[in-house]
Amino acid sequence: MPRPFRPPPHVYSSVGFDRAAAYRKNLAWLASRRADRTTRVVLAHGLNLAILEAEDGPHAGFLTVADLGRELDESALFLGVIDGVAYFAAELDDPVQATLPLVDLRSVGPVLPPHEAGLLASARALLHWHSTHRFCGSCGSATLPAQGGHARTCPQCGREHFPRTDPAVIVLVTHGDQALLGRSPRFPPGMYSTLAGFVEPGESLEQAVEREIEEEAGIRLRTIQYRSSQPWPFPQSLMLGFRAEAETAQLRIDQDELEDALWIPRPILADPERSPVLLPREDSIARFLIEEWLAEA
Repeated sequence: MPRPFRPPPHVYSSVGFDRAAAYRKNLAWLASRRADRTTRVVLAHGLNLAILEAEDGPHAGFLTVADLGRELDESALFLGVIDGVAYFAAELDDPVQATLPLVDLRSVGPVLPPHEAGLLASARALLHWHSTHRFCGSCGSATLPAQGGHARTCPQCGREHFPRTDPAVIVLVTHGDQALLGRSPRFPPGMYSTLAGFVEPGESLEQAVEREIEEEAGIRLRTIQYRSSQPWPFPQSLMLGFRAEAETAQLRIDQDELEDALWIPRPILADPERSPVLLPREDSIARFLIEEWLAEA
């Protein structure tokens, strides 16, 4: 029986809500929504976000402005709109002020409703970006949030700064009926995954795929096929998923990058009782690439 897998769009994608970019420069509209009693906001501290535990499972812990009893301040991050209602994220100075548990998104992301996972992914990525870009890279002056949190401006030199997304390729390499999986020292015990790496300046995605696989595993590729992409807000990457066929199965592992790598036949990888490895997280595009290939048997 084919192994089930989640097709795209993947967890953390912006599905089910309007990012409403046209409103980000409309100061009057943003001000009215920050004061609107129906506006919804998720509270955060650091990179942890409010989560509501309900009978049907966890949900994003969105409160209304009416629940808060006060309008949002200008630092609140505008996330988007659903059915005419605006959604924001707001950073707490003190986690004690939270009325709901504050948790790491990775602990609940796979089981959140898709639109909630997407909203919280946007919130987490923006929160991280603001925390690491408080000063202008050109003149060193303190910057100020703008455009509903989707930009920062420097009052000294006038430069605008925008959220950064780091592109990374992630690749399931196959050779006949076997797949190549590798293990980083950072992984949980027993877990192996597809190979991945960041795109370097001046590289195309295909060149990044070829370079990463040859660097980490000593493998040259015969074919490269794009599969899908996933926003990965840990902290702020875009994972670009590929399938590639290797020319040979002989490995040359870069021990600085991988603790181990091995070829696993499809029937063995598909059987949890026989597989020598644990698969990556269910909310990851790595898991999709593997399970999509297993389902083709």
